[in-house]
Amino acid sequence: MSYIVSIETSTAICSVAIHNEGKLMANADLYLEKSHSNSLTPLIEQLLHHCDLQMKDLNAIAVSSGPGSYTGLRIGLSTAKGLCYALDIPLISISSLDSMTTQVLNFHKDDKSIYIPMLDARRMEVFYKVSDANLIEVEKMSNLIIEEDSFSDYLNQYKSVFLFGNGAEKAWDLLKHKSENFIFIDNVNPSAQFYGEMALEKFEKEQFEDLAYFEPNYGKEFYSPKSKKKSFLDLNR
Repeated sequence: MSYIVSIETSTAICSVAIHNEGKLMANADLYLEKSHSNSLTPLIEQLLHHCDLQMKDLNAIAVSSGPGSYTGLRIGLSTAKGLCYALDIPLISISSLDSMTTQVLNFHKDDKSIYIPMLDARRMEVFYKVSDANLIEVEKMSNLIIEEDSFSDYLNQYKSVFLFGNGAEKAWDLLKHKSENFIFIDNVNPSAQFYGEMALEKFEKEQFEDLAYFEPNYGKEFYSPKSKKKSFLDLNR
């Protein structure tokens, strides 16, 4: 038995799942803005209760390695590290983009096609990654400003180019007239329920993260705009 709790908080969706030997036992996704800090720990406790499990039964924690929301990823990782420290179990990282591709491959697997998950990075920019039907990386995770010729090179190499994720919506507006080989799939979001097999594989290979030093790949540097409100020091200058 290998019980793994998976945590996915890279977007506005707070997602938790429990897998046993890679098979889904229970999952919960909350589509509520800013729900991560208040809902994550109660969701984990509720799922453990429903599965008749206790914290001591867990063998590992899997958490999103990004890209995505800086705040969301920080909350997810802090919770995951806290559990790992307290229970003395390993930490596993899973790409949010890979979880999306795994979801799509359950219904649209085609060895002659390519898969491009995208997460919105504001304006016309997206975080993306390109994988084949076996989840083998063709183009590593990066960020990109979508243009009319984006991903056009893949049209000559593959039967279909699948685009999905909340970042793919704006890409679709530009690319849908370019070729019928571009295929857009709606309502695909990162979800912990699709971590199972990937987390199990890393667990069996002991591909664990360093609890002290592991940080998510945020996709780009975090930017916090300077407040326009005057501070106490400003007022007294």
